[in-house]
Amino acid sequence: MSNPLWMLVPWAVFAIAAGIKFWRLTSLFRRHLIGAPSGTEQFRSSLERAWTKDQQAA
Repeated sequence: MSNPLWMLVPWAVFAIAAGIKFWRLTSLFRRHLIGAPSGTEQFRSSLERAWTKDQQAA
């Protein structure tokens, strides 16, 4: 390798691969946050549903 810039090619490939991997991992969280309704009332109702389901199973 005569040109020292060729040393940057593996680092660029690594950076691109890491960015793609990070994007794919965080896409699950982004989809969940966008699709989920916000607010304490929805959270409270989901906790109540979980509690009743747990009480029925016991």
